[in-house]
Amino acid sequence: MVSGKAEFIEAILKVKSNMDIGMFYGIQKGAIEALKLGKEWFEAQNEIYSRRRNLIFELVDNLVCSYDKNSVGIFVWAKLPSDVTFAEDFIDRILLEKHIFSTSGTIFGSIGEGYIRFSSCVKGEIREAIERFEHPS
Repeated sequence: MVSGKAEFIEAILKVKSNMDIGMFYGIQKGAIEALKLGKEWFEAQNEIYSRRRNLIFELVDNLVCSYDKNSVGIFVWAKLPSDVTFAEDFIDRILLEKHIFSTSGTIFGSIGEGYIRFSSCVKGEIREAIERFEHPS
């Protein structure tokens, strides 16, 4: 909380708004160091995330969802089956039945309606989730 003269508060708000909309300085410094790494490091990271994305595709196939095989990035957006009317019900069901958590696209706004999102920022958990379909509990 801040209180004081309006002109001082305006100055604080100006600085704060610039801080809030930008990338955290520590992350920027880390990115600067990462950009100094050799091309091989980036190629290795791309390979890791490509393998994980392919595993997520396999997981999404088990959920009978569709997706763009040409998608890139650390997230896979999966279109829910046409018979699913409420993403949260679908998410709850796979959480309860398979102990797999995904994020409803609706938390990202109306454009995410009908989708769930998976992150490739995990390691062995993706393979473990796939195995839950192969070996039901």
